[in-house]
Amino acid sequence: MKDVADLAGVSITTVSHVVNSTRSVAPETRARVLDAVERTGYTGDSAARTVSTSGTRTVGVAISLVANPYFGELLTAIENELSRSGYTLLLVDTHDQPSAEQAAVRTLRSRKVDGLILTPSQGGGAATVSELRQLKMPVVLVDRLTTVQDVDQVGPENIYATAGLVQHLASLGHRRIGMISGAEGLATSTERVLGYQLGLSRQKLPLDQELIVCGESAAAPAALALRRLLALPSPPTAVVAANNSMLSGVLHECRQRGVRVGRDLAVVGYDEVEWADLVDPPVTTVAQPIAAMGRTAARMLLDRIADPTRKPFTARLPTTLRHRSSCGCGL
Repeated sequence: MKDVADLAGVSITTVSHVVNSTRSVAPETRARVLDAVERTGYTGDSAARTVSTSGTRTVGVAISLVANPYFGELLTAIENELSRSGYTLLLVDTHDQPSAEQAAVRTLRSRKVDGLILTPSQGGGAATVSELRQLKMPVVLVDRLTTVQDVDQVGPENIYATAGLVQHLASLGHRRIGMISGAEGLATSTERVLGYQLGLSRQKLPLDQELIVCGESAAAPAALALRRLLALPSPPTAVVAANNSMLSGVLHECRQRGVRVGRDLAVVGYDEVEWADLVDPPVTTVAQPIAAMGRTAARMLLDRIADPTRKPFTARLPTTLRHRSSCGCGL
């Protein structure tokens, strides 16, 4: 700071006021200080600011970077919303494992972040969320929600959206509809299976547990799950893939087996993918409001930091059906 002050020809106090925006400074003086900051590469003392302001203006995000490609879009939305309020983002990878998740969150806490945005791992991140609540750390859960009512959370509407996919397939005459579900222990997996069951019930179709096969939320296991379904004595004529990674596995397996999508087997998926309308036939999907979820999560966390006593809130954002031809329509 002294180097900046000497270069700009001002006092150290003036430099402090410009850098920390603690007092109005004449435009010409401010310009000289900012020029000196640029020339020296001065970044300030974040530790000192933490002491003086009781906050680092940083937010930690704990998320599995490999679990699903859509998390990149989610992170972009979170970061954009935070930066508008002068906050920066610190990112750690939970690897979608409870032990790694807990270690990642503790790493963020050691960096003195002002709050956390967390996508819970399998099991709903129960231990991690409980620890954060005990420590009164501002936290927002995103994407995978829990039944806990005293924590802020935002995610997509899973149950009715999946039910809608099933009902659409049933309206086309399908009576044997398979479900390739996500990894066990994830809230999204449970909710989408419930949606599948609700869709069958609404169409007065019987529930056959043989038609629900776990695809572990990944492409290769989903391909194996489809093999199991097609090997049944009475195989399904339509399949719902419960996320975009599993959808790609299902389509790959169809190609390997010579199964014509939309003709031999109707295929729909929960999760929009950028290539959905580029394949033949284009794939019917449910699109999540990913950017809106990211913005909402960031806004909810900043509100929680500003007012720790406000009542916790759960936001369920609506999805959009992207109707194309893989369900057999228009072929």
